[in-house]
Amino acid sequence: MKQSLTLTLLLHWGSQHVLGFAPPVFLASGSRSHSLKPLQEAVNGKANGETPKEDKKRDRSKLIDSEDWLDAAIQSTLDKGGFDDSSFLVGILGDLHIDPRKMDEYEEGHDHWVPIFEKAKEAHGNVAMVSLGDLGESKNCDHNPSNPSELFAGTTLCHEMAAEFLRSFDVPYEVIGGNHDLEGIDEFRTDRQNLEVFMKAHGKPTAQFCREIADKTLLVGLGSTIFREAPFTSHEVIIDQAQIDWFEKLLQDKPADEGWKIFVFTHAPPNGSGLRVLQENHVVNGCCWLNHSNERQCKKFIELVREHRCVKAWFSGHFHLGQDYQDSITFPTIPREEGPYPNRGSCVFAQTSVMRGGTSRDGRQQSRLLRGNKDGFEICTVDHGKGGQIRLDATITYRDDSHEVGIYMHEDEAYEHDNYFKVYQPTEGDREYYCGAETDEECSITEDEPVTMDTKVWWRLSSGRVLGVMDGMLLEYDSSTLAPLGLVLSAEELLGRAIAVVDSGIDDCIVADDDDAMETLECDDYYQEREQAVIVHDLEKGSITVVQPNEDGSYWRKIVRNKIARMKEVRRVKAAIQYGVERLWLDETEAKKSVQSTWGPYTTTSGNAL
Repeated sequence: MKQSLTLTLLLHWGSQHVLGFAPPVFLASGSRSHSLKPLQEAVNGKANGETPKEDKKRDRSKLIDSEDWLDAAIQSTLDKGGFDDSSFLVGILGDLHIDPRKMDEYEEGHDHWVPIFEKAKEAHGNVAMVSLGDLGESKNCDHNPSNPSELFAGTTLCHEMAAEFLRSFDVPYEVIGGNHDLEGIDEFRTDRQNLEVFMKAHGKPTAQFCREIADKTLLVGLGSTIFREAPFTSHEVIIDQAQIDWFEKLLQDKPADEGWKIFVFTHAPPNGSGLRVLQENHVVNGCCWLNHSNERQCKKFIELVREHRCVKAWFSGHFHLGQDYQDSITFPTIPREEGPYPNRGSCVFAQTSVMRGGTSRDGRQQSRLLRGNKDGFEICTVDHGKGGQIRLDATITYRDDSHEVGIYMHEDEAYEHDNYFKVYQPTEGDREYYCGAETDEECSITEDEPVTMDTKVWWRLSSGRVLGVMDGMLLEYDSSTLAPLGLVLSAEELLGRAIAVVDSGIDDCIVADDDDAMETLECDDYYQEREQAVIVHDLEKGSITVVQPNEDGSYWRKIVRNKIARMKEVRRVKAAIQYGVERLWLDETEAKKSVQSTWGPYTTTSGNAL
């Protein structure tokens, strides 16, 4: 039987880091020849004269009592040679959104995890916990009597309370920032001030982390650092460029062919993960993926995953969706009949649910359990809504340093509103069009048929941009991963209308003003991409709408403004209402109805500067 080294962690909570920070420091507790015999006897029920347990081969892919599941898991490992220095276990907590008035479910969740950690400490000692951020509730929680409108999320009290909760598990923990963790807008004037309090509370030297959990096995986290200064919605999860550079350098320095295995943790998933997302919330608002509104950075994460096969799994939260859907876990490859080849490198992506019922979008209360060794790893569910029962969701076996085989361990669970929680992504068998430079002058996307709620069609423009129709809406998709990026036209604007793509480029390289040719240009590279117009037309009324792209060439609407900007807008409206009451002698109700706002930039091409 292989022997185990029981380790006692010497460092303070959250401060054990590698690669540029303090290296991990361990002290052996007892001898390296510490025997697993007591553990094996306990598993077999022989300790203290108990009757031996008979069925240690229980089906771990079903939700079963945690003690039985853990016994079966330990027995499975012992049957395959036992625990060694490559063995590890990580508890992964999704969006906590702690409300200090509602701590009962957090205490229950804590009690579900403690025996899991204790078993792992006894077996091998390589244990840690990772919180995926969004630590506090984004509403007033009666926590500050002097400011009854203050949000709890992002405050000093929030982070100190979250740190106390995370330390109570009695294992080393790491945490990364989500889109609500810098929301202490009444307490802090800048993101930097808020971030410093977040890091201080959790003993973090940086927003990111890197922990060596077992031999050549790293836990790596990247945190959101921008809220007040977000270019669009403040709830976009933004990893700053310095972290991206650090992450890329780490992957370069820890290659798969040297045996490194890296598990990544972020609040939101990267574009290209293939995980189930919320169309009515995260896609429409542009806060679905990491760095969603920055096209170059948004693509960067999946590009790094494709290039560096050391990235074995990537865990995220953000969506508040359960772990019973099969697409809460996605593998590096899928059958081609299910969709375009995703090219996710060697990485498995996993969605993590929530602990408290009041924060769940589908009623599920679940956490992730990750356990593995040199041969592979398992992704499991700890179900807090069912008394802490555990289920094996997926097994991943390493074939070599750059390839693995993943298997779903249970069937997809049916949900009452399943379609609501899943955004259409282009797949094989749907109608598709390539409206590129080699095609005719017109692509009749819907073949002069009006769009209905059942219409599913997608097309690629000459520019490479991908558009598609689902649930009566026009969406833009990433050109490489075909992940949904955002809303172009709402169902209100699109239903009952047909779509076509027509040529709009310069003919024979002539630039014309009205009917008079003004200037002839050479056909250089600038004009080689075919210029096209996406038009939506009403078949009965004859009206035509041109869908104009943004300045950067994208089509999806970045419609949600920064939260600080929106708060200022509300204050300006209130000031205008007050002006109407005091200076125009309107009553308050009348004043509210009379006030309107206008925004830039200009939306027409008419008008000249004189």
